[in-house]
Amino acid sequence: MDPLTAFFIVALMMLLNGGVLGLIHRDLPQDVRPSAISWRVGTLLQACGCILLAVQSFLPPAFGLPLANGMIMLGIAGCWRAMRQFYGQRENVLLLLPALLGTFGIWWFAGPQPDLVARIVIASLAWAVMLIGAAWTVLAATRREPVLSARVLAGIFGVLAVFMLVRGVYFVLSPHAASNIMDGRSWMNVITPILASVLPVIGTTGFLLLCSDRIRRQWERAASTDYLTGLANRRTLAAAGAERLQQAARDGRAFAIALLDIDHFKTINDRLGHDAGDLALVHVAQCLQGVCGERHLLARHGGEEFVAVLALDSEAQARVVAEQLRQAVRAHPFRHGDEVLTITVSIGLALRREPDRSLDDLLRRADAALYAAKRGGRDRVESAAA
Repeated sequence: MDPLTAFFIVALMMLLNGGVLGLIHRDLPQDVRPSAISWRVGTLLQACGCILLAVQSFLPPAFGLPLANGMIMLGIAGCWRAMRQFYGQRENVLLLLPALLGTFGIWWFAGPQPDLVARIVIASLAWAVMLIGAAWTVLAATRREPVLSARVLAGIFGVLAVFMLVRGVYFVLSPHAASNIMDGRSWMNVITPILASVLPVIGTTGFLLLCSDRIRRQWERAASTDYLTGLANRRTLAAAGAERLQQAARDGRAFAIALLDIDHFKTINDRLGHDAGDLALVHVAQCLQGVCGERHLLARHGGEEFVAVLALDSEAQARVVAEQLRQAVRAHPFRHGDEVLTITVSIGLALRREPDRSLDDLLRRADAALYAAKRGGRDRVESAAA
């Protein structure tokens, strides 16, 4: 296949991929749409650049070559920007610098001082810098979110960056290998458009898989967390709590459940409204989470009730943690407009005992202790009978 035909086929494939991404745009979550737009624009710019390269013989070199290469380089910068947007990074105009410098260099060595090798080296370096930047963006993010599709996409960026560097070195060492980039006698000219299509074609598939992984994780998170407070929901509590109970039983470690209920919560709703009541629930959840951290599992049990699954070094520690939970809520008043309310919680504490076979057994005992705390005056911790 000659380079001219390859460029036209590559451009067509890029346009088709950009069109597919445009068709499914509305089905993407709001948080990935900006990155999808940047990726699609980048793909279309690369396609237009490839078309201009294919018809460069009909255009003045000082006009057609800088325009074609500039569009391709801006397209790659668009893909880099898409990755930064996908992972929530801030806008940075410096992303455009390699493309702008590369375009100027190609104009200079196409018009004022014609030099094919210089143009190829400049374009290859500009490509490599942006591709390495995109690969680094993805790899840095995979340390937090180890996703296979992200690693594949980073691999595509990396392989293309290496190829561009090899291409530049090849033409420096073989300056007479071709008279122009459409010269089919050079094997490097033949494979360049084919490999250049990997990013907008196969890379688009990788980008869509990345979006799919994001959607899947969002659904999993939604299914396992409480929509209001962001804490674990009852489903997660049942599964994770049971697993922790079994592990504690196997290891012979202390284990306890703290069932917490906000005192006089109805008064907050009646006085300030249900919206304020929701904010109060979020406020209490944050106070409790500050005590629980990563060690203890905190969940919303329903309404104004919370459950803390306590990982303990000793049974004596259970009462200490429960008191810390109670005091954390009392110590941080709830502010809503001009209102400042001191919220308190009553806590029923149940330590694991030999008859307890399930998490429900512990919850029943903690519930009885909670009622005892309510009857005893609220804002206190009561322990279940052994």
